[in-house]
Amino acid sequence: MRIMGLDVGSKTVGIAISDPLGFTAQGLEIIKIDEEKKDFGFGRLRQLVEHYKVDKFVVGLPKNMNNTSGPRVEASKDYGEKIEKIFNIPVIYQDERLTTVEAERMLIEQADISRGKRKKVIDKLAAQLILQNYLDKTY
Repeated sequence: MRIMGLDVGSKTVGIAISDPLGFTAQGLEIIKIDEEKKDFGFGRLRQLVEHYKVDKFVVGLPKNMNNTSGPRVEASKDYGEKIEKIFNIPVIYQDERLTTVEAERMLIEQADISRGKRKKVIDKLAAQLILQNYLDKTY
């Protein structure tokens, strides 16, 4: 069973995939999207879903620290509803509070990566953390 983790932003979607047994998550790539133009990167997402034979999506929900939902939570849910209809694959939502902060901290402390380079990988690492958190609590 392969599970795909998604960190949905307004300009990019970070993508991660589980190993076949569902123990570990690996960051795959970042898909550029444009919400205003209704370009959600579904073509590239389809290629990845077919290649990895994905059985389930885990979409991060960027809730506020006080557990309330803002516009980005609604946008992530909307994205999740769209992919569930398009791919006919179940979508699970995972609280992702602080995953981007954690990802950035990891890149600074462990890899000493410059700000410009961090921007190119942060969403992929955030997707990996979202998926790994889901795998850890589920399996």
